[in-house]
Amino acid sequence: MIVPPVSNALDPYGGRRVSLATCHGKERALARPFHRGLDLTVVVATGFDTDQLGTFSGERSRPADARQTCRQKAEAGMDHTGLDLGLPSEGSFGPHPSFPWLAVNQEWLTFVDRRAGLVIADSLLANRTNFEHRVVSPGDDIEAWLRRVGFPSHGLIVRPHLGDASGEAPVIKGVRTARALAEALGRCAGASIDGRARLETDMRAHCNPTRLGVIRTLAFRLVRRIARRCPECAAPGWGPGEGLAGLPCGWCGLPTPRLRADVRECVACDHRQERPRRDGRRTADPGDCPRCNP
Repeated sequence: MIVPPVSNALDPYGGRRVSLATCHGKERALARPFHRGLDLTVVVATGFDTDQLGTFSGERSRPADARQTCRQKAEAGMDHTGLDLGLPSEGSFGPHPSFPWLAVNQEWLTFVDRRAGLVIADSLLANRTNFEHRVVSPGDDIEAWLRRVGFPSHGLIVRPHLGDASGEAPVIKGVRTARALAEALGRCAGASIDGRARLETDMRAHCNPTRLGVIRTLAFRLVRRIARRCPECAAPGWGPGEGLAGLPCGWCGLPTPRLRADVRECVACDHRQERPRRDGRRTADPGDCPRCNP
């Protein structure tokens, strides 16, 4: 089979439009990579409320995990715009899986080609995040904390620390000025049972330039993947799959949970290739072995 070169990857997407379901300005991070790399025009699904699929501030939980929620956003955005290409983004924040004292940003991007029946997804685990919170009282010195989380270029969410008896505690989002912060602190502390307020970094993309930069980085990576063709069927989206665990222990030789090989796979057919680890490592640390370090 003759495989088309990567330079032909604009076909079948050159000149087409892709729906983006967002209420938070993610087109600022996604439009340029997809236009430059695939000649695609990003069209925002104006009027579609993505908060119905979950909010960072906790008023509404996600209906599924980040990857599945991404797919749901894509389908909803395409239905809303009438386009047959969809591009949603979804993120989550929390402790690093290996270093729990570090906060990380996990971002997902999914490209859905409804016409061809393709779903091409990629994710990025980024240590670059200002994700943090703090409980304060009005009058506390929080200047150092505000500088650390990037305020005012990065927004904040303010809410009562312990809520109030009415159950209607305010949640004030997108706080980006000193005056708005002072007003929000006073209001939320006054509504809290203990007279304190909880400050949280606002992780919505339009209020968080750091997160927007992570989304942009992932966008360029996903564009490169879409441009790669499967060496077997020539479908777009050839790229990394789930790695294979079982790297042998350096002491006893038994398989460990560590990856022993990287995988490249096609999103359209069953073709896949195994490759040695990029770092060339052939054995795992005995500390990762369930036998040597039970």
